[in-house]
Amino acid sequence: MSAAPGRRAITPESVAADLRTDPAPDTLPPGPVALLDLDGTLLDSAEGIVASVRAAYTHLGLPVPDDGVLRTFVGPPMTTSMPAHGVPPELLEAAIAHYQEQFAAVGLWETHVYDGVAESLVRLRMEGVVLVVATSKPQVFARPVCRELGLDRLVDAVFGAPLDEAASSKAQVIGDALAWLGPERTSDPRDVVMVGDREHDVDGARAHGLACLGAAWGYGGADELRRAGASRLVMRPRDLAPAVLEALGLADL
Repeated sequence: MSAAPGRRAITPESVAADLRTDPAPDTLPPGPVALLDLDGTLLDSAEGIVASVRAAYTHLGLPVPDDGVLRTFVGPPMTTSMPAHGVPPELLEAAIAHYQEQFAAVGLWETHVYDGVAESLVRLRMEGVVLVVATSKPQVFARPVCRELGLDRLVDAVFGAPLDEAASSKAQVIGDALAWLGPERTSDPRDVVMVGDREHDVDGARAHGLACLGAAWGYGGADELRRAGASRLVMRPRDLAPAVLEALGLADL
């Protein structure tokens, strides 16, 4: 599944709608729960993110990092990545604003769902697992791209960061998702697992006492995930469902 560039515009009306979150419906299954990172876990979104970052550096006359460094921008908040790679404090706000403008217009749609992800999500839902996206991508970008790619029909909710990424962290996004799910689904950490491809996913999960499966096909790579303490590495998207079911104690049910 791939997005069509520019097919859906980000408007003030869509931003306002995507900032609202209705309470969990009464029909939501009782769990268990899998929290899912987006970029590098469900989506191969590097092309659009890298191009938008490059455009922001160029616009401000800053030296553009090489392609290998630019790929490390996929996943963590821009408020972390840009200062670490040459954006001075006085230009950070302008750099992020230009990145978001470029990304909303073009880069957001330059993405596709990894092969095997949709099938894994379908199986997990059939097994009764509640699926919630928890991403550091701003929520006003995460929700429309999930709709465009049809992922919204395969998950129960999508949570992301605010546009001001400095005001959030992966742990806070996960906390928002857990609060929405309610204590009846999340009070026992054995009933919830995180899946992500970067160390920030592992750290965010750990802050809530949760295990994190490492999506080794993503941008962080196996070594980063091992160092961060991922509970297990999952090598291919097609292996995601059995790994999540095993982590939740459902493999033999």
